[in-house]
This record gives sequence, C-alpha cells and structure tokens, in this order.
Amino acid sequence: MRSKRNFRVLLMTIIIFMMSMPLVFAGGDDISTINSERLKMITLIPPLVAIVLAFITKNVVISLFVGIFSGSFIINMSSGNVIVAFVNAFLDIVNRALNSLADPWNAGIILQVLAIGGVISLVARMGGAKAIAESLAKRSKTARGTQLIAWFLGLLVFFDDYANSLIVGPIVRPVADKMKLSREKLAFIIDATAAPIAGLAIISTWIGLEVGLINDAFNGIGVEADAFGVFLNTIPYRFYNILILAFIVISAVLAKDFGPMREAQIKARSVNKNNNNSNNVSNDNSDLEPKEGIKLSSWNAIIPIGTLIIAALISFYYSGYTAAMNSDNQNLIQLFTNSPYSFDAIREAFSGADASVALFQSALFASIVGIVLGVSKNILTISEAIDAWIDGMKGLIMTGVILILAWSLSSVIKELGTAKYLVTLLSGTLPNFLLPSVVFILGAIISFATGTAYGTMGILMPLAIPLAHSINPEMSFIVVSTSAVLTGAIFGDHCSPISDTTIMSSMGAGCNHIDHVNTQMPYALFTAAITVLFGYIPAGLGIPVYIVLPIALLATFIGIHVLGKKTYEEVDNIIYTMD
Repeated sequence: MRSKRNFRVLLMTIIIFMMSMPLVFAGGDDISTINSERLKMITLIPPLVAIVLAFITKNVVISLFVGIFSGSFIINMSSGNVIVAFVNAFLDIVNRALNSLADPWNAGIILQVLAIGGVISLVARMGGAKAIAESLAKRSKTARGTQLIAWFLGLLVFFDDYANSLIVGPIVRPVADKMKLSREKLAFIIDATAAPIAGLAIISTWIGLEVGLINDAFNGIGVEADAFGVFLNTIPYRFYNILILAFIVISAVLAKDFGPMREAQIKARSVNKNNNNSNNVSNDNSDLEPKEGIKLSSWNAIIPIGTLIIAALISFYYSGYTAAMNSDNQNLIQLFTNSPYSFDAIREAFSGADASVALFQSALFASIVGIVLGVSKNILTISEAIDAWIDGMKGLIMTGVILILAWSLSSVIKELGTAKYLVTLLSGTLPNFLLPSVVFILGAIISFATGTAYGTMGILMPLAIPLAHSINPEMSFIVVSTSAVLTGAIFGDHCSPISDTTIMSSMGAGCNHIDHVNTQMPYALFTAAITVLFGYIPAGLGIPVYIVLPIALLATFIGIHVLGKKTYEEVDNIIYTMD
C-alpha cells in the first residue's frame, strides 16, 4: 500500500513538471507578467497539488512539500533551464521555510503552540486534566452532553481561534473517548467554533484586520463610513458563522449525523463498546495520564488554564495599548489617556494587538504558574515539572513542521498571483441580488486554495465593497456583501486541509488530520449551501435579516433531521443484539 502511495506521489510530481514545461519558452520575463499573459491556470497548480495529494496520500507533510516544490519550480523556470530550476526550487523551499519561521508573527504562533502544549502536559501530570475530565463526565452522561460541553467551551475561548483549538481539545478529549464520541466529531466541534466565534466577537484578535480592511475599502471609494459600525451591522448577516455554530447544537441534540462523520461515529461507538482500539478512535491518553499516587484536583487545571486565558486577555490589551501609545494617531493616544478602560479603548487595544506575541507571553506565564503550582503542592519536583513541560512540546513538533510548510506554500501562492487570478476568473457580469452569494463563493474558493482566511479577506474586501457600491449604493446592500467576504473566507478556511486552524483543530482533538478534513467537509458544504440558498440570496433580494436568519436556522434543522440518522441508539442496539 505504501509503495502505491509513493508511486502516486512520484507520478503527480512528473505531471507537475510536464505541465510546467511551457515556461521554458518564457525567457527571463517578469513572473507576474508571465502569470497574467501566458500561464493563467498554471498558477493554480501548487494549491491544487497540495490539496489533491493530501487526500490521495493521507500525508500532509508530503503534500505540502510537493505543492511548494511545484510552485517554486514554476517560478524558477523563468530562467529556461530545467536542471537549474530543479535545483533552485529545492533551495527556494529552504529559504521559504526559513523566512516563514523568521517572521515574528509566525514565530510567535509556533512558540505559543509549543508553550500551550507544555501547559497542557503539566496540567495532565498534576492530575488536573483527569480531574476535569471526571468532573465533566459526571455532568455529561452521554456523547450528546459531551458535544454541548465542547461547544460551550469553544464559545468561552472567543478571543482567538488558535487558542480555542489548542485549549478545548486536550480538555475534552478524555471525556469524548469515555463517552464514545469520535475524535473526528470532536475535531469538527473545535474547528467549527474556533474561527466562527472569533470572527463574530466584537473583542477578538480578528477585529483589527476586519475593521481595518472595511475602513480602507470605503476610503478607496471616497465614502465616509464608520468602519466599526459597518462591522457590527454585518454580524446578523454572518450566516455561515451563525449556522455552523447552530449546526453543532442541532446535531448534538438530535443525536444525528450523516456522511463520513456518521461512519466515524459508528466506528468509535462499536470499537469502544467492544473494548478494542483503532487508529482513528484511540483510547490512548498516556500523554494525559497523571503522576501515580497523587490526589486529583480540578484546581490543578483551572489555575494554569485560567491563568492562560486571563493573561492572554491582559496581554492583548497591553500589546494594543503599547502600540497605540507609540503611534502617531493622536485620537487613539487621547482615548487611552482619558478612558483607558472604556469599551472603545479595549476594542481598539484588541484590534491593534500582536496576537501571536500576546499568546506566547500568556502561555509562557501560564507555564511558569503551572510549574510553581506543581512544585509548591509537592506533586512534582522542579526537574519533573520541566520534563513534563518539555514532553508536552515534543508532541507538537509535527504541528510546527506542518505550519511552516503551510506558510511556505502560502508565500509561493502569493508570489504566483493565484488568488488574483481566481478573482479575475470567477468575477463577471451577474444580477445584483447574486453579488453577496458570488462574493461568498469566491471567498471560499480562494480561502480553500490558499489556506488562509486573513489573506482572502485582504484580497476580496478592497474589491467587494467598491463593486457592491457601484451596483447598489445603499448601505444595507454593501453590508450584506461585506459580510459575505468575512464568512466566505472562514468557510473556505474551514474546509481547507492546508489551513493552520484546521491543522491545529485535528491536533487538539488527537484526530488524524485528513480524517478530520474528510468528515468535516460534508458538514461545512451543507451549511454553506444553506448559507447561500436561505441566507445571501434572500438578503441580496432585500428581505430583512430578522426573516432570513430564522428561516435559515429552520432549514438547517430540517436538513439535519432529514439527512441525518441516529447514531448511538442504533449502534448500541446492534451491538447488544450481537452480544
């Protein structure tokens, strides 16, 4: 089986080279000129290769590496020499990986991922994770309750999608295993609450980018608008965000699943019922087992993780406050001087915060608190505490590798101009009422291909607002189109196997990454279809949102009820009959 996979990888690589050969005749032209005039669809090769190989090989590292290599090969083929291009492509991969890691934002993300892993390991060794799991298990007697608890915890960590993915999974995972909830379903719940709730929250690490892009787009067309006010007005129209959050609750309450997710749920139920094990549904929580002989206490988890969350909020504020006070914006300086703790000041602070640094600071501080707590309570020696912290980081090294490769692929895609080509390819003449739907779909395609919601917003927002204004200058229509950018980017990112949040959600749940993507995608596509048919098309026709949103929620409920099938009771009956 492995040899067949390797052959497929080799075959795909050869195909890439063959498709890239037209560049031999490009001479030494500027690559952007080559892209626009000669290559066109060839700019889609890197993301397509990475995505297709991810599904074929089930190996994200190989897929991302080949995707980067194909893009680098295309770029370097402008020299006209295949051998030189091959060598330069390999060297280019190394440079892109180094540049990705050298970027302060990316380095902060890697460090905070490792540090949070260390915190979780400390909490586990001190018995905090098991105590929390047992406490949750007492309150959650069923897999249904476990799903709702995971959903609620995801809402609590509203301020950042990365923190959400890394905190919720390790806490809920032991309970999910005990309650026979599949790792795939847990990964979906984590992923479906991380970015959607961060995108909706009026205080989060996303809001600075979103409000800034809205403001720049309005300035570009010479229209004065309150960017934050527009942001607030888009919230009821964030149909995908709202519907995917509702999907989790409806699916849990009805105890219904469909597609590959139901198969994963049945497998988890039947495997655990017979006390067996599998690659996809594992009861192996050795990394979360406490030290032998210690007294379990939930406080050993609440204190470090609570420190992490509170410290993160403080770090976000301090980071944004420092940036504002060191800026040339006198209005911001006056705001923080006169009303440093007002809602406007807190909002501006979170908007201007460096989230990656703030999260690393808070994770490092929480690590110190965890070590001191373990040593002071005589649970761990200082050496044991540090070893536990380091062990927690070791398990996340592969996540760091995947993130670096994903960022490197993103830089290749950006240099090739893939996203701009997609905009040109998919935009065109269309009825006015369809613009929000087209913007949503376009944002989804770009985000899926590039693996970044942030980048997609940055590409589409300067195009969508001027286009919406030229078609219909009414602010309500522009607001709907603006929301379509924000939600389309999240939908595509939610589905993409090369998205960093997708990667971290599968890691947090302890789920195979490609299994997570395969099981999650039908749910995301279902919600996106409801979003377009019952959300953006009616909203584009001018139907009020207080009519549109309830109907869309009802359609989601009916869809899950019709398409879904009972998982738990049916499987239990089968197993008990067999017994």
